[in-house]
Amino acid sequence: MMTLEEKFRALETENAPGQEVRQEVGDLNAVMRGERYEGIPVDFSHGDVDAFPPTPGSFEAWQDGFERGGQQAYTEYRGSARIREGLVERLGAFTGRPISAGTELIITPGTQGALFLALGATVASGTKVAVVEPDYFANRKLVKFFGGEIVSIPLHYQGAPSENGPDLDRIETAFKSGTGVFVFSTPNNPTGLVYSPGAISTISALAAAHGVTLIVDQLYSRLLYSGEVYTHLRAGDTLPENLITIMGPSKTESLSGFRLGVAFGTAGLIDRMERLQAIVSLRAAGYNQAALDTWFLEPSGWMEQRVREHEAIRDELLGIFRAADLPTATPQAGSYLFPQLPPLAVDPHTFVRLLRHQAGVTVTPGAEFGPGSHDSIRLNFSQDHAAAAAAVKRVVSMVEVYRT
Repeated sequence: MMTLEEKFRALETENAPGQEVRQEVGDLNAVMRGERYEGIPVDFSHGDVDAFPPTPGSFEAWQDGFERGGQQAYTEYRGSARIREGLVERLGAFTGRPISAGTELIITPGTQGALFLALGATVASGTKVAVVEPDYFANRKLVKFFGGEIVSIPLHYQGAPSENGPDLDRIETAFKSGTGVFVFSTPNNPTGLVYSPGAISTISALAAAHGVTLIVDQLYSRLLYSGEVYTHLRAGDTLPENLITIMGPSKTESLSGFRLGVAFGTAGLIDRMERLQAIVSLRAAGYNQAALDTWFLEPSGWMEQRVREHEAIRDELLGIFRAADLPTATPQAGSYLFPQLPPLAVDPHTFVRLLRHQAGVTVTPGAEFGPGSHDSIRLNFSQDHAAAAAAVKRVVSMVEVYRT
């Protein structure tokens, strides 16, 4: 059993987005070969909501929530009934299956809040939890915090499209050996890989057969690139008894500052999540919930333009990395690149700090997403296009400086 100190050590926040002030370079004079960068820095640890501003009308919707006063400030723990009624129509149409506003949906403080509640509602001490590697860094941390036992599932993402995806044989073995929960993201964070229809169908059928709870993070399922197909797990013919889908408008729609997320699925799990939320945070910020009235109701062509702009940035940055012989998978969706670094004269964590110090570029170490990804870095390319390209060129230059 983990001690209290070990539990909180698992929640290390040093490399979390916005925490770059904690990433001190320290005494690295023996390996530093350059002066401190004095230009305009680029922070790839999160998206730039100035380069890609929030959806039109979101401020006016928030203002309306403010003017509603107490009825909006003190909503039900699972969120405003009025807002949930509108959400279930739009989310049900998007994901392919109806949702009950009264029993199957909860509004949370960001998708991070939804993930915490979902795992808190399903993981007890000793619960075996299948976790994909690499995948969103909070998955592993929260499983450990709640006392779960991690069962690692490899994700193949650097081969041909037909070869990429989660290791389905390992998933089946894990489910047969007593795994109780499987948590994963599609599109995958950090690689941008979208699970194929076959993989989704297999995972759902295996979970149904072995009584496994599925928690699927679909945060980037709207930011889908040209020619890509997305399969919503909850739209399938064979579903497990317990399934939670997590989504939110914080990334693609740039509403991260509002701290809004949703989770929807099995009524009994949503009820547990509400009970936990009532203790942890009471509710998603009341006034902010009103901004969800704009979600999926953006002006005509707005989403298509946002996708095109991100695709253009993606393609240019991929070209820069590949020209430098840094293997980088092509994201099918989302706004992340996950290049692999060559052998360097410094360890990867030191290199990340040197990048910030010498090149003015903040990235997230690959080890955050799984122990097997220590030689990679993650970049959120939802940035000003020109600034992002210039920053990636500085990353490449730094790689050449420290390459062995």
